[in-house]
Amino acid sequence: MARARRHDPERRDRIVDAALRVVGRSGIAGLSHRTVAAEADVPLGSTTYHFASLDELLVAALRKANEGFARLLRENPALNAPDTDLAAALARFMAEWMGGERARVELEYELYLAALRRPALRPVAAEWAETFVTALSRRTDPVTARALVALIDGICLQSLLTGYSYDEEYAREMLSRVLRPA
Repeated sequence: MARARRHDPERRDRIVDAALRVVGRSGIAGLSHRTVAAEADVPLGSTTYHFASLDELLVAALRKANEGFARLLRENPALNAPDTDLAAALARFMAEWMGGERARVELEYELYLAALRRPALRPVAAEWAETFVTALSRRTDPVTARALVALIDGICLQSLLTGYSYDEEYAREMLSRVLRPA
C-alpha cells in the first residue's frame, strides 16, 4: 500500500532556514544535504527534491538573507527621509545592523563572499549591492551610491575581520567625505 504524501507547503522555507542555521554554526564547509535535512527535521530526499545542488541551496539562503537586509533598508525612516543627514543616517543604520546579532552579520557576509568561489551565487550577491545602491540612489546619484556601498562594505568587513567594534563616528565622517560635493 502506497503511503499518502504529506502536504507540507512550508518545507522548502524550513530547509532554507535550516541551511542558514547550519552555515551560521559550521560555515559553508559544514553544509550538506544531510546536515540540512537533520537540522530541518525532514527526510534527506526532501532537501535534494527542493535543491538539486548545494549551490541551489546557497542561492536560496543568500536570497533570504538579502531579503532581510532589504526589509531593514525599506523600513528605516531616516534613510528614506529627504531632510535627514544621509551620512549620519547610514552610519546609525550600520551601527544598528552591526550591533545586532554578530553571528547573523557574519553569516550574511560569509554567504555574500562565497560568491568569490561559487559563480552561482554571484548574481544574488550582486542583487544585494544593487538593492542597496537603488535605496541610496533615492537620496544621491547612482555613482555616489555605489561608492557609499563600497565604503560601507569595507568598514563592516574590517570590523568583522579585525574584531574591532564598529565605530559609528568614524563611519559618519567617511560617509560624509564621499557625500561632500567636489
